[in-house]
Amino acid sequence: MLLLIQTLPLILTVVFTHHTHHLCSALPSYQSLGGLSEREQDAAMVELSSEAVYPPAPPPRMEFNGTKLVNDEAHPWMPVREGDIRGPCPGLNTLASHGYLPRDGVVTPAQVITAVQEGFNFEYTAAITAVYAAMLVDGNLVTNLLSIGGKTSKTGPDPPKPAIVGGLNTHDVFEGDASMTRADAYFGDIPGFNKTLFDQFVDFSNRYGDGYYNLTVASEYRYHLIQQGIATNPNFSYIFPRYFTGYGESALTLNLFVDGRDNTTVFEGKKLDMDTALSFFRDGRFPEDFHRAAEPGGNTGIREIMNAYPVRPCRNVDGKINNCVVHEPSPSETGGCGLYNHFVDEVVKLYPKPKGVLRRNLIINMHYFYLVFEKDCEELFPYGKL
Repeated sequence: MLLLIQTLPLILTVVFTHHTHHLCSALPSYQSLGGLSEREQDAAMVELSSEAVYPPAPPPRMEFNGTKLVNDEAHPWMPVREGDIRGPCPGLNTLASHGYLPRDGVVTPAQVITAVQEGFNFEYTAAITAVYAAMLVDGNLVTNLLSIGGKTSKTGPDPPKPAIVGGLNTHDVFEGDASMTRADAYFGDIPGFNKTLFDQFVDFSNRYGDGYYNLTVASEYRYHLIQQGIATNPNFSYIFPRYFTGYGESALTLNLFVDGRDNTTVFEGKKLDMDTALSFFRDGRFPEDFHRAAEPGGNTGIREIMNAYPVRPCRNVDGKINNCVVHEPSPSETGGCGLYNHFVDEVVKLYPKPKGVLRRNLIINMHYFYLVFEKDCEELFPYGKL
């Protein structure tokens, strides 16, 4: 899912195109189930059962995967209405405001997989894995609904804690510090467009890209954002998974926000103008006559952005700035199956003793998440099989 989430799609393309990482090592702490008796849990599941939806299989790849007009008559931009939800991901916000996703910002996994392909030509396998990762961590597994922003009753009654069902705004899961145009959680207003940060984005584009955002600017600005966070945010955290979604955010901006009729590659100098960037980041709006990318993708250049200024994942500790301690050990070094295994372990922490339709839907969604790993890894069944 694009800047998706906050750039959630890219974290999984990176698994096999660069090196692997632990998707959920940065999950926040959750409450114990100790406060709920078996009877209370059973009662909660009875209520949830009436809202249950059987998770359908992922939609297929789109048949035509070339460039095409996406700001078309069938998908007009509309301003956000009262009650509509938007989040930290400009790509998803744009898709919702153009009707590729439900305009209220409450979505199903299938809707997101279809929308990111149709609207941005985002790579299919990465979309599937990222969407189901988000669903398992931040969505309502019973109702099959996910908020692209904050927690909402629109996703239905919550499963028992420690599940969070917090939507994509949940800090330190997919959303995280060092965003290009959104403030760190420490400073408040996570999903809102931050003009000060965008002005920095423009400044770096002027200094290193002659007024455009390109691969050089992406590398310089990403490093600056990390160093700025270390120096100003006593709670700054740039560990997994945010470590990869941050770099992914920098690459996705260049790959997916440039009109698809521009055949220049990222390495040949593909560049994003500031008016187009503002349209996406602030307004959640495709520019007039915008065409999606010419071929499926999203992560080209991420390796170069990471290698320009090698930074170890770290977080400020003891409530102090400039005190960023390297976060070890890193399951990113354990390979693709290590990533998969660790993610399953983290899901089990959120859902230690699921019953009924919740257990059923967990099994199904975990299988959909597994699909990208099936050639190399043994599937795990912590909840048994159906």
